[in-house]
Amino acid sequence: MLAAPYHVWLSEIMLQQTVVATVTPYYAKFLAAYPTVESLSAAPVESVLEMWAGLGYYARARNLHACARAVAGLGAFPRSIEGLRALPGIGPYTANAIAAIAFGLPALPVDGNIERVAARIFAIATPLPGGKKEIAAAAGGFMEDKAARAAPSDFAQALFDLGATICTPQNPDCGRCPWARHCAARARGIAAALPVRAPKPARPHRTGTAYVLLDAAGDVLLLRRPPKGLLGGMLVLPEAPPVAARWRDAGAVEHVFTHFSLTLKVLAARRKTLPGGALRAPAATAPLPSVMRKALDAGRLALDDAP
Repeated sequence: MLAAPYHVWLSEIMLQQTVVATVTPYYAKFLAAYPTVESLSAAPVESVLEMWAGLGYYARARNLHACARAVAGLGAFPRSIEGLRALPGIGPYTANAIAAIAFGLPALPVDGNIERVAARIFAIATPLPGGKKEIAAAAGGFMEDKAARAAPSDFAQALFDLGATICTPQNPDCGRCPWARHCAARARGIAAALPVRAPKPARPHRTGTAYVLLDAAGDVLLLRRPPKGLLGGMLVLPEAPPVAARWRDAGAVEHVFTHFSLTLKVLAARRKTLPGGALRAPAATAPLPSVMRKALDAGRLALDDAP
């Protein structure tokens, strides 16, 4: 059964490097606010970023908005892989997912589940990430099957489920696998060891400071990051003192990004009013990235405990 291209695209972008349990409420929230690609394209990018707050990998939200505008300009999603690849933020995997699941084209979106299945079926021991191209090429051979080409949407989703429920990362349930007798890794007794992953390099560590300034109404002073770079376009806490105040030490918070870990020292203060013209939001519900939410909560706790 084919799905709407908008729904496939939105879910696949959200699921990049993020688990289903985390994505589900965001997906529902986005569909409620933006039921069509046209409504998403018409929304201010700041609103889209604020709805995305907490989901991480914020370049996805900026690309999501840019892609929605491009699709709205075209009048519909392109019905070819080449046309899909030309859209902002759509790479090979997402293009193949839309092509197969929404348009029934004979393409295979190779996610982590399918990558694992292919590595085991063909006993590919080249360590990841270097072995990704080899494994993807081998997985592409699945589409030579006549039944797969006849129903690429069903086939792709069946492979997703196979990897998620049977050919799992640890303790694969080979006894229930419909492809067990064709699996080279099972025949060699190495299924659970594949795919091999190269050791990850040590993650660099950075430090910084976040300033939590609250007013009597419970609003917090915020800044908006530049559109490019880390947390681009997002609302954040100031990194330097925004006003002269009696700043209270609120401890530190830890956060792990993809390429580095971060320790933020948190300083907090309260004053009757915030500076005129400052960006602000209710502290309890401010749409902040996860690291900023941690810092804000630490600052609020320190101020609540102040004598």
